Amino acid sequence: MMPSLWNLVISTVVFFFAAWYIHRYLDDQGIPKGPTRGILVLVIASLLSWGVGYFVDTTEEKSPMPDVVTPTGVTQLLKDAGGQGNP
Repeated sequence: MMPSLWNLVISTVVFFFAAWYIHRYLDDQGIPKGPTRGILVLVIASLLSWGVGYFVDTTEEKSPMPDVVTPTGVTQLLKDAGGQGNP
């Protein structure tokens, strides 16, 4: 299943906000900048982003929209094409 457009938009915003906030928090704690800190920020921001994206998709799937039932078969194709559906 493909992620929805809202999933992509919201999770991207959450990723950048989380990365900014984690960088600021680690600066306040006095943790020196380096590759380990960068990877830590990347992993935590990614996990938060994926979690929010998953939450967005689960809430969207549970929306009270009715299921669309589409008729299938040769009879319906003939009706749609303008021919006779009943042979």
